[in-house]
Amino acid sequence: MPAPNPAASDAATPDPSEAPPGRVVLDSRDISRALTRISHEILERNKGSQDLVLLGIPTRGVHLARRIAANISRVEGADVPVGSVDVTMYRDDLRMRPARTLLPTEIPSGGIDGKVVVLVDDVLYSGRTIRAALDALNDIGRPQAVRLAVLVDRGHRELPIRADFVGKNLPTSLAEKVAVRLEEHDGEDGVSIR
Repeated sequence: MPAPNPAASDAATPDPSEAPPGRVVLDSRDISRALTRISHEILERNKGSQDLVLLGIPTRGVHLARRIAANISRVEGADVPVGSVDVTMYRDDLRMRPARTLLPTEIPSGGIDGKVVVLVDDVLYSGRTIRAALDALNDIGRPQAVRLAVLVDRGHRELPIRADFVGKNLPTSLAEKVAVRLEEHDGEDGVSIR
C-alpha cells in the first residue's frame, strides 16, 4: 500500500489559518493612517477628548479602540478611557448559530452616564452587531451620545445603522468575506477580501 501523500490530505481538509489571503485592500500602513484619521475626526466632532469613552466590540474592535485612544492621547495629552462591550447575549441570531464564548464587558471606572461613547468595531456589515451593542449599552447606563467608528464598512445593511467614522468604505458582494487581521490578535495587520 503506498504511503499517504501529505499534500493530498492537506488539500482535502484545508487549514483555515493557511487559507490564501485573498486580495489585500489595506496593509499595516493603510490601517495606521485610517486609525489616525478616525482619531482626528473623533476629536473634531467632540471638540476635544473631554467626556469621551471608547468601547470596543470584541475581539478586534477592542484592539482598534486602544489604538485610537493612544492616538488621541498623543494629540490631546490626556488619556481617554477604553473598555469593551460583549454583545453575545444581545444578538438576535443566538438560536441560529452555535454557542459562542462570552467575552468580557469592561466599562471604565467613570462609567458611561453623560459621556460620549464611541463604539469601535472592525467591520460594519448588516448592522446587527451594532444594534446588539446599543441594547447592551441600555443595560449599562445612559450616555449623552453614542457614535460608531469602524475600520471597514462593507455595505449590505439590514438595519438603519450608519457609521460616523469609517476607515475604508469597501463595496463587496454578499459572497465575499472581509478578513481583518491585527497585530495584537493575529500577529500582523491587514485587511483582505476572499
